[in-house]
Amino acid sequence: MQAIGHFSLVAVFAKNKKPAKTAPIQNAVVAGVTCQGEYMRYIVLISLLLSVPALAGVDLVKVDKSENKMYLLDNGKVIKEYHVAFGANPKGHKQQEGDEKTPEGAYTLDSKKEDSSFYRAMHISYPNSADLANAESNDVSAGGFIMVHGQRNWLSWFSPISQKFNWTNGCIALTNSEMDEFMKLINVGTAIYIEW
Repeated sequence: MQAIGHFSLVAVFAKNKKPAKTAPIQNAVVAGVTCQGEYMRYIVLISLLLSVPALAGVDLVKVDKSENKMYLLDNGKVIKEYHVAFGANPKGHKQQEGDEKTPEGAYTLDSKKEDSSFYRAMHISYPNSADLANAESNDVSAGGFIMVHGQRNWLSWFSPISQKFNWTNGCIALTNSEMDEFMKLINVGTAIYIEW
């Protein structure tokens, strides 16, 4: 038999089974196969489960700069771990534009960017009001445009080497394939906590 999407195995099972005598007979056609009775409910349920992608359950992204690690958590349980690269001067909180530090503290992943200079990116809500006040008191610019991003466009082939070093200007870098996965798993509005 030729496979017809997710329904083929379920539909074959339903075609070969007879409904229970007490079940009302209701006919429906699924992938060209007539299904009867109570089995129709199971076919619809299984079909929906197989055809709907798993929903992202990530409620926190936790970053440990001292270990070059990023963890995706769901209700306190780590569901994914990545090795990441940071700014060239990673220890300590970002104080000003150009210091090549990755900010520390609680932020939000507030937007996705597909037209980035670094493959794909997700923006971190730095600077917050405390960061702006600190920069103003020191008469410097707080900087901005801190992202979780992939490799620089056209240089993804270099990631086996570049990811061994802290090479960004303060962003958090993943490989491009990891960035694709990250973008699928993380919703806009997810919290990110960054620490040393």
